[in-house]
Amino acid sequence: MARRRRRQREEEHENLDRWLVSYADFITLLFAFFVVMYAISSVNEGKYKVLSNALTNAFRNQTAQPGGQPIAVIQGAPPVIARPIAKPDKVPDTRKIEQRQRMKSIADEIMAALQPLVAQGKVRLLETSRGVTIEINDSVLFQPGQARLQPESISAMRAIAAVLAGSDFPVIVEGHTDNLPIATVQFPSNWELSAMRATTVLRLFNDGGVGAERLTAIGYGETRPVESNATAEGRARNRRVSILIESNRPEEPTEVAGEASR
Repeated sequence: MARRRRRQREEEHENLDRWLVSYADFITLLFAFFVVMYAISSVNEGKYKVLSNALTNAFRNQTAQPGGQPIAVIQGAPPVIARPIAKPDKVPDTRKIEQRQRMKSIADEIMAALQPLVAQGKVRLLETSRGVTIEINDSVLFQPGQARLQPESISAMRAIAAVLAGSDFPVIVEGHTDNLPIATVQFPSNWELSAMRATTVLRLFNDGGVGAERLTAIGYGETRPVESNATAEGRARNRRVSILIESNRPEEPTEVAGEASR
């Protein structure tokens, strides 16, 4: 009888402990439920709408716009094939070509007038992006250290002026020297000598009919050599006057409003 009571107590004790397992499972499920609910509440609303619209329209055979407005898709319509944008053919600027030809024609006339000097290698014709340049050795034009034109060179310069007077291109006269220093009362440095030589040629052109508004004189001194100044031949090559027939006409200036004016 005692044994039976002992067994009954042990069975009752075991039955009392089983509810803890069920309770633990319930708490675990409840925790998982709250975790899922929290995850759903933190979903990006925008992404959720996009996904919802995409799924809805997919089942309706429609495509959605970013704003959610559906666009009906016509069944059986041929697909739209993307075509590359055709680039317009680059049309050559005929005006610039004509200007270049006119400028080259003017340079050819000048070279023909200076043909004896061209044959001696004293005059060269150069073509650059800026225009056409006639390069004249200074021994043809000036005495060493002087800026007055030699009498025999004046007729050649007047022939150039006569050709330039019939055109409308800007003309830039550039003076260049070698690196041998000069220090006289009239020319303290090569800057003054080169500038005065360019100005002397400019004044002759202006007297020959070339408009002053088209003329510019620049003295570069020894800063732009074309040969090495280490030899006498190189220095002689660097002493020159360049006449640039410029292809680009000056444009009208446009005022840029600054902070103060605004």
